[in-house]
Amino acid sequence: MTTQADRLGDELRDRGETLAVAESCTGGLLGARITAVPGASDYFDRGLVTYAYGAKEQLLGVDREALDEHGAVSEPVARQMARGVRDTADVTWGVSTTGVAGPTGGSEETPVGTVYIGVAYAGPWGSGSSYATVERYEFDGDRDAIREQTVDRALADLLAEVER
Repeated sequence: MTTQADRLGDELRDRGETLAVAESCTGGLLGARITAVPGASDYFDRGLVTYAYGAKEQLLGVDREALDEHGAVSEPVARQMARGVRDTADVTWGVSTTGVAGPTGGSEETPVGTVYIGVAYAGPWGSGSSYATVERYEFDGDRDAIREQTVDRALADLLAEVER
């Protein structure tokens, strides 16, 4: 059976493109799923688990104001995480995951299960084609289920962008 990670790897390899991930709520699960595919070293550069505010700031260049104003589980932070890992790793694609996996930590505005997934593309220099997208999701289930759904959705979102 061909998985999303297999399909993604085939697409990236065929295009000669590379990938790095910045994870918060998934704690390395996304990178693990990607590297479970034989030959992932052809396209996968690195995975950073940036769980704490300081890690997001220091390793990805997420600005303090975005963290203070919006919190880690937000569209602006997910966007900066995806761009930050793309740019610091100097890869074609950067993906970020940030969310509330539970069972605690949620609020009325950001309930448990809220996740933001960012995808950032680096176009050729001077082309003006670089961009970043962020989607907000609300997943159901326990902590493990939310984290697994986040990984599945991140792979699907990235694959959709790569194939467009």
